[in-house]
Amino acid sequence: MPTPVTADTLEVRTSTGGHGSDYLIRHTTLRQLQLLEAIVRLGSFTRAAEELFLTQPTVSMQIKKLSEAIGTPLFRHIGRTIEPTDAGREVHAACRDILGTLSNLEIKLADLKGLKRGRLRLGVLTTAKYVAPEILGAFCREYPGIDVSLKVTNREHILERLLGHDDDLYVMGQPRETNDQIQTIPFAPNPLVMVASVDHPLAAQRAIPLSALAEENFILRESGSGIRDAVLAHCAAGGLVPRVRMQLGSNEAIKRAIVGGLGIAALSLHSLTLESAGGRLALLDVEGFPIVRRWHLVYSRARELSLIARTFLDFAIAYEPEIRERLAEAETNFARVRDSLIAQTRSAPVSD
Repeated sequence: MPTPVTADTLEVRTSTGGHGSDYLIRHTTLRQLQLLEAIVRLGSFTRAAEELFLTQPTVSMQIKKLSEAIGTPLFRHIGRTIEPTDAGREVHAACRDILGTLSNLEIKLADLKGLKRGRLRLGVLTTAKYVAPEILGAFCREYPGIDVSLKVTNREHILERLLGHDDDLYVMGQPRETNDQIQTIPFAPNPLVMVASVDHPLAAQRAIPLSALAEENFILRESGSGIRDAVLAHCAAGGLVPRVRMQLGSNEAIKRAIVGGLGIAALSLHSLTLESAGGRLALLDVEGFPIVRRWHLVYSRARELSLIARTFLDFAIAYEPEIRERLAEAETNFARVRDSLIAQTRSAPVSD
């Protein structure tokens, strides 16, 4: 005669044979799922730990516990890299759904609260770090209860974060890709200007033809940089093949190299506003410059914008006159420097 099923026997069966339907609910945590998602996306335990402000041993321990709860390894090592196992991919897909649902819930709850409280997450291209904080500062003064997180990184990682829906909005340069799932909105000017040290012979000249730069040493950003691509395209259109002396990975490094007399470079005027009041850098009055570009606000259409994100987007677009005013002030200051250099050149005694 079969044994009747009771609560006790049901508990024994679910705990010893195949687990019950709520087993993972009881034995996994959202933090573990968040860690797994970050590891898969970033391809590294170390980078996941850095992003989530944890130690690597803590990350490893939590993933080990998650693997034990699942009953199978979630990652495998291939040389010096890691990749998810088949089970890891399944868990990762579920993680994305779970975390996405929670994120959407957070958006809806924040909308119910209005703009008194909430969070705004921005992903900012490295070269946009000169313009984004100014807008954020003004926004936070208007809405002091909003918590803001700002992730500044290169184009490759910005695109990864965009595809992973890691942030609400992204500040980027000229978009290269056209994608029905991605919305891009231009919101502020981003002029590229040719820069040299104040003691460079061209700094005291006006209306310099592009061809005059043929013998100059150019300093360029690294491959993949939007500024680099724009400068090379502009030079090619003018029949100039720049003589590239070096490639550097940041605007600050390029500015130091210019001051050191290593060459000239095209930079965003935003990155030069602090130097415009009187420093070691000068804008060259070169034919075809500034190159006119714009910053863009970018977001995924697959994810609904929160009330806070929509408000910031509108705020940034409306803030353009203030940005233009800052740039015009910087250009005026640099023009004064050029006039001073020209005056000094004209007044200098002519040697025999």
